[in-house]
Amino acid sequence: MSVAFRDFSKLDIRVGRVLSSERVPGKDKLFKLNVDLGSSKVEIIAGGGEYYRPEDLVGTNLIVVANLEPKIIAGIESRGMALAADHNGKPIWLTVPSDVPPGTKVR
Repeated sequence: MSVAFRDFSKLDIRVGRVLSSERVPGKDKLFKLNVDLGSSKVEIIAGGGEYYRPEDLVGTNLIVVANLEPKIIAGIESRGMALAADHNGKPIWLTVPSDVPPGTKVR
């Protein structure tokens, strides 16, 4: 399936710095991330808890889709999506170096 460029251009993809990370209570595979997007801070629910510790993500500059509709996941509103490559079911987080400021637009 092809996606029209005009549809792709609707995505607001930005650098988001993870300020804090904790496991979602009762959900060993999920994290609740507090992410700095430059002009705002958002909570994002992300998977990978079976492969990573919460502290592994703190300080990381993730690539985030910042304008998705909010979604309730495990009873928590997630306001974005951290992007990852899927390698045999394990998320490999898409990142940029730490000197790239939070909120930087990805094109």
